Amino acid sequence: MKPSIPKGTRDFSPTEIANRTYIMNTIKAAFETYGFQPIETPSFENSSTLMGKYGEEGDRLIFKILNSGDYLKKADEKLLSEKDSTKLTSQISEKALRYDLTVPFARYVVQHQNEITFPFKRYQNQPVWRADRPQKGRFREFFQCDADVVGSKSLWQEVEFIQLYDSVFSKLGLVGTTIKINNRKILSGIAEVIGAKDKLIDFTVALDKLDKIGKDGVVKEMLSKGITEEAIEKVSPLFDFTGSNANKLSSLETMLQSSEEGTKGVEELRFVCDSITELELESASLEVDVTLARGLNYYTGAIFEVGAPEGVKMGSIGGGGRYDDLTGIFGLKDVSGVGISFGLDRIYLVLEELGLFKAVALPKPKVIFLNFDATTDVVKMKAIKSLRENDVKSEFYPDLGKSNKAEKRQWKYVSNREIEFVVSNVENNVFTLKNMNSGKQTDCSLSELIAKLSE
Repeated sequence: MKPSIPKGTRDFSPTEIANRTYIMNTIKAAFETYGFQPIETPSFENSSTLMGKYGEEGDRLIFKILNSGDYLKKADEKLLSEKDSTKLTSQISEKALRYDLTVPFARYVVQHQNEITFPFKRYQNQPVWRADRPQKGRFREFFQCDADVVGSKSLWQEVEFIQLYDSVFSKLGLVGTTIKINNRKILSGIAEVIGAKDKLIDFTVALDKLDKIGKDGVVKEMLSKGITEEAIEKVSPLFDFTGSNANKLSSLETMLQSSEEGTKGVEELRFVCDSITELELESASLEVDVTLARGLNYYTGAIFEVGAPEGVKMGSIGGGGRYDDLTGIFGLKDVSGVGISFGLDRIYLVLEELGLFKAVALPKPKVIFLNFDATTDVVKMKAIKSLRENDVKSEFYPDLGKSNKAEKRQWKYVSNREIEFVVSNVENNVFTLKNMNSGKQTDCSLSELIAKLSE
């Protein structure tokens, strides 16, 4: 049987690892510049921690882990005979792979609240898993790079996150990204003024699909969820909402004047947009998008989503928002939070498509000792030990080359790895060192060898 890997997962070559590390290091450096501290959480959590936090659609995409041992032993026989997997799951699976980094972070904050200094600024670069249908830019295992602040209600946090996005994309050379912003209070206000307050989740989930299924598709979905034609007619101007951010906010202010919550959302959004206008962005643009809803249930204020530069067909490469009551789910009330996420894998694909990766230097030794004479192996290995103790990356070619073909194989290895220095011969503790760039060859003692290679 031919070996394979599960759909939605990937192997990574040395070059791909180097490129991914370049992106992650760029993001990490920006996080630390903005004052964030690193944490890590387990790859899997108790199912009770994750389930019910992402809405019905999100819950379906959580990878469940079967209990250890005989996982059917405690299962209800009636449910087994009925083959009702939804009711059976909680009996045979108590743990699940994390779906994102935000909910585990909320759990972390509650669990470690007495050790944390608030406001707490954390970043986290780890993989997450979703049982989604694989397609371009959508994987079942992928990395997220998150930054969150908990314990502050200040809107300056939203402003800083927009600047953080802009800073990272500028450093990656990714010009022309669009940071879309909305506010959950505005969506609640719209649902209120059109008389569909009880259908808020259905309304926002449908509205969020406008760019995917178009106006007709959104209308059809809203009708199927019991939202009236009259309500849809009132909201129809949003389907073709254009103009500057200031114009959009003025229109929303008029539309939502009878909704206290909606008006509050407009005020918050205006503060963020005005602040960014004053501070200016380097390579990204900020766009108010009232159709931006994001299906996650926990957002309560600002909502972010980052789109790739025009011409690149890719879903969002970042997103986030404010969640005023997420830690309340775990028993810690009145701790406001806001955070953003970078989609490492999608950013990789965008940089690759635009040819923005610079040539990366793969890890390699500075010097390699070739193996043409087995009698000097111990001398070579002692020399390599001394070089490594002096922080010189060194390698020994392990297979003896007695024939011309075997010797050529060693020199080809040097060429393919682009190794700068070669020790080809050792005699009476004198090492023959060749510089592969200049072709110059010199004989030297061990101390001279260390000195030359330490330069």
